[in-house]
Amino acid sequence: MYEQNLVHEVTKWKLQLRKKSTMFQRLSKGAQNKINAMIPEKVHTVMTESIKKMVQATLVGSNITTKIREDITLLSLEEKDKHVLEKLDKYKRTAAVEGAGTGAGGLLLALADFPLLLSIKMKFLFDVASIYGYNIKNYEERVFILYIFQLAFSGDDHRKEMLAFIDNWEQNKEEVKELDWQVFQQEYRDYIDLIKMLQMIPGFGAIVGAYANYNFLDHLGKTAMNCYRMRYLKEQGLMS
Repeated sequence: MYEQNLVHEVTKWKLQLRKKSTMFQRLSKGAQNKINAMIPEKVHTVMTESIKKMVQATLVGSNITTKIREDITLLSLEEKDKHVLEKLDKYKRTAAVEGAGTGAGGLLLALADFPLLLSIKMKFLFDVASIYGYNIKNYEERVFILYIFQLAFSGDDHRKEMLAFIDNWEQNKEEVKELDWQVFQQEYRDYIDLIKMLQMIPGFGAIVGAYANYNFLDHLGKTAMNCYRMRYLKEQGLMS
């Protein structure tokens, strides 16, 4: 019964992802696109390489520090979901504290929030993959994590592309060679830039930082849960 109910939940979630963003989000994305068009290509290249190295470093670190649970195969999907929700609560609190701390420290500490928050998000995704029973030592599982990340933090067009790819993961995973890192960094930055700029305002940054980071993790958690639920339901033949 639990898994049958999830089929309905995941289907509803997929439909929501295919809807257009709000007017504010579309206007924000349009403004970001105009700004990106004015940035010299050399700057884009440097930013892409920097974020690529940052993400790869967090992937290596998370891979080393994430404990692979031996008892996970004994748990039902419902029990795994409960474990993930418990983890998510802890990570949301951690992200909120980190955001409040860096937001209260002005411009320099607000800039430091970017890699810190990125590492928290990546470590959370590794923990989620492990709880659902997927071997994070495998290259394809680390790539799947990056696709979940992009699904959570992208504009309309790229989000739909990522959803379609994840929705047919078993067929598509063999095609995965290398990510388009420029698209990865640009979509992520566009998604969080406006809020993160507010975090740099003295006296206001701590509140924005805590609230934003908490909600970023909440959004990522729901996205990750539904991606792994969808994958499990397809593997069990409960979802097409």
